[in-house]
Amino acid sequence: MKTMQAVLMLAGALAGSAAPVAAYAAAPQVLTQAPGYYRMLLGTFEVTALSDGTVTIPLDELLTNTSARHVRAALARSHLAPQVETSINAFLVNTGSHLVLVDTGAGALFGADAGGKLQDSIRAAGYSADQIDAVLVTHIHGDHSGGLSSAGKMQFPNARVYVNRHDADFWLNSANRAGAAENQRAGFDQAAAQFAPYQAADRVKTFDGATELLPGVWTAPAVGHTPGHTVYVLKSGGQELRFWGDMLHAQDVQFAEPDVTIHFDVDSRGAAVQRKAAFRDAALRGYLVAAAHISFPGIGHVRPAGKGFEWLPLPYTSLQRRLAQ
Repeated sequence: MKTMQAVLMLAGALAGSAAPVAAYAAAPQVLTQAPGYYRMLLGTFEVTALSDGTVTIPLDELLTNTSARHVRAALARSHLAPQVETSINAFLVNTGSHLVLVDTGAGALFGADAGGKLQDSIRAAGYSADQIDAVLVTHIHGDHSGGLSSAGKMQFPNARVYVNRHDADFWLNSANRAGAAENQRAGFDQAAAQFAPYQAADRVKTFDGATELLPGVWTAPAVGHTPGHTVYVLKSGGQELRFWGDMLHAQDVQFAEPDVTIHFDVDSRGAAVQRKAAFRDAALRGYLVAAAHISFPGIGHVRPAGKGFEWLPLPYTSLQRRLAQ
C-alpha cells in the first residue's frame, strides 16, 4: 500500500513538472548602459573616471599622415570597422580639499545619440555638479568643453574654469575665425557660447606654461593639437597620473604609429611630436595616464612594443581594501 502511494505521488510530481513555465525571455530588452564611472586612488586622492558616452567617427577619413587603406587594415586587426565608436571620458579628482573635474564632455553639441552623459555619470558616482569647485579644460574643443554650459547657464555654478591662455586667446577671439581651417570654424561659436556665463561671472582663469594650479595638480604644456593643449599632472603619495586630453584619438592605430595625426589638429606636426614624447616618457617612467578617447575608463600604462608602443589598461578592482591602499 505504501509502495503504491509512493508511485502515485511520484507520478503526480512528474505531471506537475511538465506544466508550462512562464516565458521570461519575452521581456523587453533594456538597450542602454548604466551611467559610467570607475573609481581608483592615487596616493590620498580619489580619482573617478566619468563617461560622457561615445561618438562614432570615420577614422579612415579623419586620420592623416597615413592612408585610408592602412587605417582600415590596422582597425581590422582589432576587429573594428572604420566607423569607430569612440569613448568621451572626463575625470573627477577629490583631493580632500578640492573637487576637480578634468574636461566636461560634449554636452548637447553632438545631438541626442552621442555624448551628453556626463551629468548622469557624476550623479551616479555620488557627487553633484554644484560640489565641483574647479574645472580644468585640457583644450577648447566641443567634446572637452561642450559640457560647461547648457542654454546659457553654467553647469558647474560654483567652479572656476581653468584653461591655457593660448587656447583662450585663440578660440575665444572671434577675429581668429576667418583665418582658421574650415572644419574648425564652428568651434569658435561653440567656445563663445560655452564660456560666456563663466566669463560674465569672472570664473575663467588662464595660465601659461608649467605651474601648480592647486595643491598636487600641475600643468604641462603639450601644444600642437590646439595652441594651448595642456596635460594636467596629478601627484599624491609619491604617485603620478597624467591627464592626456587629446594626446591621441585612435588607440588601435596611434600607439603603434605615433606619427599618424588627425584632421582635428590645428598643428598636426606639433601634435605628433608631443604624442611621441608623451608615449616615451610614460613608458620610461611608468606613471599612469588617463585619456579622453581611450576606451572607458581610459586609465592605464604605456609600454614599448616594437617600433611603437602599446596600451595596458588598469586592471579592474571592486575590492574596497585595494581602493584604500
